[in-house]
Amino acid sequence: MSNKTVVLAIFSTEAAADTAAETLKDSGVAKKDAIGVLVLDEKGRIKTEKVGKRSMGKGAGIGTALALVTPVGLGVGLIGGGLLGALHHKNLGLDEADRDRIGRELEGGKAAVGVLSPVSETSVVASKLTDLGGTTEAHVVSDEVLEEAHTAVTTDEP
Repeated sequence: MSNKTVVLAIFSTEAAADTAAETLKDSGVAKKDAIGVLVLDEKGRIKTEKVGKRSMGKGAGIGTALALVTPVGLGVGLIGGGLLGALHHKNLGLDEADRDRIGRELEGGKAAVGVLSPVSETSVVASKLTDLGGTTEAHVVSDEVLEEAHTAVTTDEP
């Protein structure tokens, strides 16, 4: 049973997403290292530097979770492609169509704020992101999948 949720909010611009993430962090609604901004670069790949610093460090964090809710091709920069493909079939509450839709929503300069939060705080986080101008959705992420992804990432690090 999972006690984590990824709350994803799509914003019209990267600047709006950055402002929302900073406002959310400053509000205390979410922990600083549980917030990430997901944006595509000019080649259509995820900008991994936009993800919180702890995402690939100690403990599975928002970077790992965001990689799991994006289309397989987009998340390859965060987690090895083969593993990511396998993890995408785990119980994330998302199917391939959902992941592809999220990828399409990021096109054209849009960006997403992702927050890894306890299930009990999902509605508070989603409400705050909506108030900040985002279109939100929430996805349960199992602790098992987060741990598997984190282990794979830390094993593959140089």
